[in-house]
Amino acid sequence: MDPKCVVIFSGKRKSGKDFITEKLIENLGNDAATIVRISAPIKKHWAELHNLDLDQLLDATAYKEQHRLAMIEWSEKERARDYGIFCRSAAENAKGLNKPVWIVSDARRKSDLKWFGENYGDIVRTVRVFADDQIRMKRGWKFTAGVDDVASECDLDDVTDWSWQVYNNGSSEDITNFLADLEAWIKRSL
Repeated sequence: MDPKCVVIFSGKRKSGKDFITEKLIENLGNDAATIVRISAPIKKHWAELHNLDLDQLLDATAYKEQHRLAMIEWSEKERARDYGIFCRSAAENAKGLNKPVWIVSDARRKSDLKWFGENYGDIVRTVRVFADDQIRMKRGWKFTAGVDDVASECDLDDVTDWSWQVYNNGSSEDITNFLADLEAWIKRSL
């Protein structure tokens, strides 16, 4: 099933994208919405290539951080051949779930936005999640050269035309207000 609306989230590591997208799914219900992770096909292939634990790569653990740099380098080479390779794979997985609302939780590049825009057009909306560096550090973020200063973290820094921007510095009121606006748009789209 093709989606009726696609909401694409982006933000730096430890900005709280997963927290917000999980809350959105909780509010909308699992029957209506699914989280689409562009990184899932990357991690699945990487786990198969190197005989790694896929569940740990998909989780926010130190295990994933041990493999992050190598996965980034490999995935950049794959994207150079086909910029939509991982978006396409993630979308194909989501179609099989038959949910009208897709929440893409991890856009990291302009090519991710481009691919979804080209394939889903007017039903796409974008969200940028911000958090102060001090807050991100409290959540476990530490600057890592080769990770935090490359395209996977920086390619969307100069994008300004987000449908929504939300600051996730710990204020539940900010998140609640944002989610109310977003959920209203989603309900109008269904």
